[in-house]
Amino acid sequence: MTFPRIGVVVSTTRPARIGPKVAGWITGLAPYGTEVELVDLAAIGLPFLADGQMPSAGEYDQPSTIAWSERVRSYDALILTVAEYNGGYPAVLKNALDTLHAEWKGLPVGVVGYGWGGAAAATGALATVLDRLQTLRLDGPGLRFGEDLTPEGEILENAPEEAVRGLYDQLVAAARESASASV
Repeated sequence: MTFPRIGVVVSTTRPARIGPKVAGWITGLAPYGTEVELVDLAAIGLPFLADGQMPSAGEYDQPSTIAWSERVRSYDALILTVAEYNGGYPAVLKNALDTLHAEWKGLPVGVVGYGWGGAAAATGALATVLDRLQTLRLDGPGLRFGEDLTPEGEILENAPEEAVRGLYDQLVAAARESASASV
């Protein structure tokens, strides 16, 4: 693996959302030598659990699931940008995770939450699911409204750039280790 390929996932789909701004900021902090792509779950538009078989069977019959599987497999790592909705994370993210199975095992996945409390409840709930899916979960910073960003998604001067850069460093190292272990 010469250039690690990392997807930065926008996990919100509401028309009035700031997820693309947060993900764009994170994408802009990627280190030299990485290929980073924005992955917007609104654009992907996965139906809710539409395949005839359980995801663990690995027999996807929906074109949307097959495309999602191929896309996830094309990355060496992911960063999930996670909004907090009523103490949890968006249903569209849960669906994107639950639609697949084997694709998650061993995949380095960084998590960056954002919300009034830094999305602590949402990222905590998500951690349980990512661990169950056997991802290599790496916790990033929680961005707080009023401290790190505005409620409209404008990034403030105090935003934890170094923490995001550190998360990228961990993801790149994990992806390289995973690639060398599979050779």
